[in-house]
Amino acid sequence: MEQSSQTPEHTDRFCVPNELGFYGPYGGMFVPETLMTALFEFEQVFKDAMADPVFVAEYRALLRHYVGRPTPLYHAQRLSEYCGGAQIYLKREDLLHTGAHKITNALGQVLIAKRMGKTRVIAETGAGQHGVATAAAAARFGLECVIYMGRVDMRRQALNVFRMNLFGAKVCPVDSGQKILKDAVNEAMRDWVTNVRDTHYVVGSALGTHPFPLVVREFQSIIGKELREQYKEQLGRLPDEMAACVGGGSNAMGFFYEFLDEPSVRMVGVEAGGHGIVEGQHAARFAGGRMGVFQGSLSYVLQNADGQINMTHSVSAGLDYASVGPEHAYYRDRGRIEYGYATDDEVIEALKILCEKEGILPALESTHAIAYALKRAPQMSKDQILCINVSGRGDKDVHTVMESLGIKPEDLVECE
Repeated sequence: MEQSSQTPEHTDRFCVPNELGFYGPYGGMFVPETLMTALFEFEQVFKDAMADPVFVAEYRALLRHYVGRPTPLYHAQRLSEYCGGAQIYLKREDLLHTGAHKITNALGQVLIAKRMGKTRVIAETGAGQHGVATAAAAARFGLECVIYMGRVDMRRQALNVFRMNLFGAKVCPVDSGQKILKDAVNEAMRDWVTNVRDTHYVVGSALGTHPFPLVVREFQSIIGKELREQYKEQLGRLPDEMAACVGGGSNAMGFFYEFLDEPSVRMVGVEAGGHGIVEGQHAARFAGGRMGVFQGSLSYVLQNADGQINMTHSVSAGLDYASVGPEHAYYRDRGRIEYGYATDDEVIEALKILCEKEGILPALESTHAIAYALKRAPQMSKDQILCINVSGRGDKDVHTVMESLGIKPEDLVECE
């Protein structure tokens, strides 16, 4: 294992990470030596590509014509009236191709893989949206694609497994550990170590070893860039508060990043509270975790006193992860982003309310932020603005919601 002990502090967002991949004390490159060359190559090719007008033009054209950007900023008027407080606006990432913000990063990394001459891409996925996005991008450019997914997640996200198959990807079930996202990451890392010469690992969130948190944040920062223009055009001012769900942290960091230097804008990340903050029953790293090294970087981790990774739980497969991106830990320490959590029961109720009030079916991951909005908006005045990132749509979660509500298919009968 290679790792430097240097972890200098920084004063503003444009200084992080440093050249060693640290965000203050968090981040780094805790990986086998066999991957270091590939990581340095990836970082350099990424930086060269983002400075190349031809690459940037191709990427932006694909975002517009293939992915469907920019996504709308929508005033949820009936939901606002229901809450009786702040005006709630939704950033509609759920309207993107493949159904979530994930395609923005997956497409960018597949383009980088192509630029590096790779013929094969791999990815891990929990909720399936990153897997679907990677499979779609690989199909678009004719690359071989292998997706690792925990057996438990494959069962609860069967629709997305089939979508990946339709795009030509091979989905490999993972039966180790809890058979969820963290276990899929382990298998993807093993594959990458073995096949690093022709394979790029498309990491789906702002976590893991440097430079992935940086790369993913840069690709997803388009969310906030779009928002700044939309606020100016539609509202004539910035929002008072912004909230997004936080698993690894890509949708939230993309949502928040453009506004970190705006002190008037409060930012709140919402983690998975599961059945409550009891060991093994949640995935709220800031509520129940502590610093540790996990799957490539140093951040907050759910672990026991001996450093063993705790069991995690969330009704949402995409938030069911034992660690959080290092940049989130950095801004939490600095007090710039606040973090809370929503329980499974609150999330299921919030999903029902958004469906009934606005005709929008959000992903269970995104609904954690909606659950926060239902509690927060009534505490705010009617002239204040609360903006929520709806990071994905919930078609994939319908069976999970039915199970949570105790509804069986045979219970669904036509009205006479």
